[in-house]
Amino acid sequence: GILIRGGEALQTAQNLQTIILDKTGTITHGKPVLTDVVVASGVKEEELLRLAGGVEKSSEHPLAAAIVEGAKGRGLTLPDAEGFNAVPGHGIEARIEGRALLLGNLKFMRDRKIPLDGLDARALELADGGKTPMFVAIDGKPAGIVAVADTVKEDSKGAIQALKRMGIEVVMITGDNERTGRAIARQVGIERVLAEVLPQDKAFNVQKLQLEGKRVAMVGDGINDAPALAQADVGFAIGTGTDVAIAASDITLIKGSLRGVVLAIQISRATMRNVYQNLFGAFVYNVLGLPIALGVLYPFFGILLSPLLAAIAMSFSSVTVISNANRLKRWKPRAA
Repeated sequence: GILIRGGEALQTAQNLQTIILDKTGTITHGKPVLTDVVVASGVKEEELLRLAGGVEKSSEHPLAAAIVEGAKGRGLTLPDAEGFNAVPGHGIEARIEGRALLLGNLKFMRDRKIPLDGLDARALELADGGKTPMFVAIDGKPAGIVAVADTVKEDSKGAIQALKRMGIEVVMITGDNERTGRAIARQVGIERVLAEVLPQDKAFNVQKLQLEGKRVAMVGDGINDAPALAQADVGFAIGTGTDVAIAASDITLIKGSLRGVVLAIQISRATMRNVYQNLFGAFVYNVLGLPIALGVLYPFFGILLSPLLAAIAMSFSSVTVISNANRLKRWKPRAA
C-alpha cells in the first residue's frame, strides 16, 4: 500500500526528525458535517442556513459541501448566488437575493469591520469542542454562525503515537483557528500546532522548520499541500487526495492511512541498515583479500593467493551480500 518513487526518498526517510501533518483529509476523514447553527437576534435559523448554503454551492471546499448538504438535509431550497469571490484563507463573498453576504473566519470579519455582537464568544466555545465555526454577515451586519466538524480517522492516534515512539516530532498544520486546531490535536496526542496558516504559507512553514536544522517530512492530500510536499525533504501524499498532491510527493500512501507513514519509515530504516551491513561486509572482504593478493604475506609465510582462489573469494563476497539483502523478504514491520 505504499508507492516509493525513488531511492533518494527511501534513503532520506530513515533520518526524518519532524513530520508535519495536514489536518483535513490527513488526520481527519476530510468529510465534515454541519453540527451547529447559531443566529443573531432577529435572524431565523432556516433563513441563515438557506442563504449560506446558496452561497456555498459555488465553492469546492469540503467545509462548503458540509453546509450545503446540511441545508439540503433540512429540506431547504438553496438560491443561486452572484458575484461569488473566494478569499483564500479567509472566506467567501457574494450577492444572493439582492443582499451582500460574507461567510468566513474571524480574521475575515475583522478585515471587513463587521461587529460580531458576542458571536465571537460563542465561536470560541464551538472551537473548543473541535468544531470549525464560520461567521455569516448580511449587508454588513452579523447574522450568525454555521459550524462544521470533521471526525478523526480511527487509526490516526495510534500512528502518531508510533511516530513519537520512533523519536520523531509530530506537528499539525491547519488553516483552522488555534482553538479548533488544538482541540483536534489533543484528541490524537500532538503538542505542536501551526494554526491559521494560509494555503500559500504552508511551504514557508516547512522551510522554517528546515532552517531549525531538522529533516522534515510533510503529509498532505490537497492542491494547497503540493508546494509544501515539494519543499519537504520527503513528501508523503495521501492516495485518496488530489492528483496534484500525489504528483508533488516522493511517497504515496495508497490506502490513505497514516500507518503508511510509520511503515514507510520502518522500511527505510530496515533497508538502509541492510545496505550498511552489505557495505561493511564487502569492505572487510576487500581489506582482508587485497593485501594477500598483493603478496604481503609471501616474504613472511610464503603465501600467495592464486587467481582461482581470488575469484572464488570474490564470488563468495557477492553471494554473502545478496543473501543478506534477501533477508528483507522476511522482514516484518513493528506494529504501529
